[in-house]
Amino acid sequence: MVNVSCVCGKAAPVPRRCSNKAWTCGKICSRTLPCKIHTCAHTCHAGECEPCPRVSVQKCVCGRKKAERQCASPVWHCDQVCGRPLPCGNHTCERVCHTGVCGECPRAENRACPCGKSKCALPCTADVPTCGDTCDKKLDCGLHTCSMRCHRGACETCRQEVEKQCRCGRYTRRMPCHKEYLCESKCTQMRSCNRHQCKRKCCPGNCPPCDLSCGRTLGCRNHKCPSVCHQGSCYPCPEVVQVKCACGSSSLSVPCGRERNTKPPRCREICRNPPSCHHPSREQHRCHFGVCPVCKQVCQLPLPGCTHLCQAPCHDQVLLKAINRVQLAGPWEQQTAPAFEFKALPCPPCQVPIPTACLGEHEVSPVLCHVRGPFSCGRACGRTLTCGNHSCSLECHAVTFDPKREKTEAGKECEKCEEGCSKPRPPGCPHPCALPCHRGDCPPCTQMIRQRCHCKMSNLYIECLELTSADDEGRKLLTSCKNQCPKQENCNQKVKVKCPCKRIKKEFSCSYARQEENLVVCDDTCKDLQRKYAEAREAEERAIREEELKKQQAELEAFEKRQKGKRKKNRRNTEVETQEGAWLKYRKYLLVPVCGVLLAVGAFYLLQAS
Repeated sequence: MVNVSCVCGKAAPVPRRCSNKAWTCGKICSRTLPCKIHTCAHTCHAGECEPCPRVSVQKCVCGRKKAERQCASPVWHCDQVCGRPLPCGNHTCERVCHTGVCGECPRAENRACPCGKSKCALPCTADVPTCGDTCDKKLDCGLHTCSMRCHRGACETCRQEVEKQCRCGRYTRRMPCHKEYLCESKCTQMRSCNRHQCKRKCCPGNCPPCDLSCGRTLGCRNHKCPSVCHQGSCYPCPEVVQVKCACGSSSLSVPCGRERNTKPPRCREICRNPPSCHHPSREQHRCHFGVCPVCKQVCQLPLPGCTHLCQAPCHDQVLLKAINRVQLAGPWEQQTAPAFEFKALPCPPCQVPIPTACLGEHEVSPVLCHVRGPFSCGRACGRTLTCGNHSCSLECHAVTFDPKREKTEAGKECEKCEEGCSKPRPPGCPHPCALPCHRGDCPPCTQMIRQRCHCKMSNLYIECLELTSADDEGRKLLTSCKNQCPKQENCNQKVKVKCPCKRIKKEFSCSYARQEENLVVCDDTCKDLQRKYAEAREAEERAIREEELKKQQAELEAFEKRQKGKRKKNRRNTEVETQEGAWLKYRKYLLVPVCGVLLAVGAFYLLQAS
């Protein structure tokens, strides 16, 4: 922790972590800006202040005009000519808004005529006359000269323009004489081969003959036409191909392209292919195409490491499935068909059993000839490791004999104990022992524990041994960050509190409002409004229930009437139905005032709440 001030340097230093020393106080910077008029209005910040964003009235460099401009760019030039008298006393300065002295009169020295052919010394009040000769200045085109007499001002542009026609004769354009006019249209006429277009820009019509090679595949499908690109079909392939047997003793002459459909001649010679295995000769068979049959002779090669001979069939050329190591780019690619290739396999191991003792001297068992010698019996080693707590769990292996140790102790070939320490930790320590499995007691724990301070604002790192061995008072001191308490004071801002029905609003301090409950209660007016709203709502619900009961009664009577069949009309029933019909007829006139009262009460309640 270090004591550092804020980035603007106004606030008092406060303790901060070394990795996070930069902090802002939140106050206005107030440093004077480069304009020397205003101050920085930004909050506490690091580095230089930004340019002044304000606008002020500033004078130009000649001091004649004033304008509102950004304070960050005070230097500016107006558009007025200086106009101050020059030292000659006859002319004024023609420069636009400048600083310093105006200088000498530019007309006081020797001056040339406008065309530059003659020079003369005249007072600054007199203009240099024209010489009367031809101007002869180069025009902008760079080829012609000005034909006018010596004149003031710039020469006119070159007027020598001609009407030019492009090479193909399609377009004309009036343009300077030094330019060649070539249009951008490409010739679409076919060349002499009638296969390729001319494609030359602005072609006059004399298209050159096609100089490309024909290159079309002939009917034999083996050669291409070597002639220059031409019309019509190509000539047949003139080549002749020999179709031979596998050994080349018999052959047939056929035109090129027929060899695919011509069957090779039958040969009666013996196959002359050399053997592909270690045998001096193959089994006799006739001439043939493709790979010779697999050799089925006995191998008879001496086995390595013993005096026995291999009795297996010849295995120098065995057909095996090739391993495809090509990675597919994605699921859209198809897996290629498996390929097969011939490979030479080694002789199989010798299977003669030989009595042999195991490496750990646990047993003696018959072992095959190709693995004779010390072997592992598969049991665990079982020797005691250097930690004194575990035994070697490796499979039976050889151990160098050492007369200084017992046979039950592990040697350098045995495994090293990689188990963690399993001894109990001191009370209160949550960390495991950092040492591997060892003899004796564990060393004291030196790991650091991250602990929140009392104010929950900082993380403290305390050594585990120091924290677990301290008493209650010591722990309180260790878990204190020793900084100022960050708890806030009671808030005195005013807040509005409403009653439960939200009609009455009162203001209280924020801290008092958070501590107390039911600060504002409903008065009699609120209760009357709530009661009226409840009565109107109850009346509406009662009217709806009565209407529903009448509908159900009418449906029940209609159902009973259908069940009883036609009977004589009863005057009493008619009167009842008439009375019920009158209620149904005038009920809407009764419901309208009730709904109006409910709406009025609801609107009044909403207005009071807002």
